[in-house]
Amino acid sequence: MRSLLPVLTVVAAILAFWYVACIPMNIHFAAMQAERAGVPVTPEGMAPRREMGAIPLAARNPHIWAETWVQDKPRLPAPHQVAIELWQTTVEKKVTSKRSLVFHGWVTLSATLVGFGIGAVAGVLLAVGIVHSRAMDMSVMPWAIASQTIPILAIAPMIIVVLNSVGVQGLVPKAIISAYLSFFPVVVGMVKGLRSPTPMDLDLMRTWNASRDQTFRKLRLPASVPYLFASLKIGIAASLVGAIVGELPTGAARGLGARLLSGSYYGQTVQIWSALFATAILAAVLVAAIAAMERATLKRMGVGR
Repeated sequence: MRSLLPVLTVVAAILAFWYVACIPMNIHFAAMQAERAGVPVTPEGMAPRREMGAIPLAARNPHIWAETWVQDKPRLPAPHQVAIELWQTTVEKKVTSKRSLVFHGWVTLSATLVGFGIGAVAGVLLAVGIVHSRAMDMSVMPWAIASQTIPILAIAPMIIVVLNSVGVQGLVPKAIISAYLSFFPVVVGMVKGLRSPTPMDLDLMRTWNASRDQTFRKLRLPASVPYLFASLKIGIAASLVGAIVGELPTGAARGLGARLLSGSYYGQTVQIWSALFATAILAAVLVAAIAAMERATLKRMGVGR
């Protein structure tokens, strides 16, 4: 219980700040609605907006504050509005419904996993080549670093247009964008891990007359496992971002990115925030799955707690 108390305290503080932030963000519309309905927002009534402004006048009446938490299209949705939308679009909707976040989440998840698999395998293979070949280290690694300086929002439409011109659509373009974002953390982490053995450890392997392959399998590869899983956690989150970004330029009708697009088109801020929270929850689940695999692997290697 003591370990949960700090977490609950932080969550409560965030929720309180969120509710308070909704008041100035949404008070203008609430005051306008009250004025149109003929409801006085102050004991003296509504003064002309040009004299004092609707927002300061409405702020004098605490009864108007509650309206800022129940608007259909608020600038900033209240926490309970987002929670209700999440419940309705995950539990109450059928998973086959196009309004179900489970349905859209699966579409995005499939592209995420495919792209992450491609990026992780490519990253590991590239890291092995960089460690074993000085020529690759001097030539490929700078290009890998330079590739990450290109904004993904700029390169994603290019990838989609090029692939679409040759008839490749759907999951593949999104998976490639996901792989583009996820391979670099894996490369960097794996290179660091493969180079983590000390010179004394390498000298000891040479003393035992171990071959280069044996040194790799018995020393470098086991030493790189913690680094690999750390980079995989970053890579899986980046892969999810890539899948969502890949859905945006195409105006997709499926996926969490499509929910963000449709919400922005129609001013459905509650839908946007629920899709954002669904994305965050999905990312947390994926990172937790990688962490569980890490614990199991390290325990089997004899270094787990």
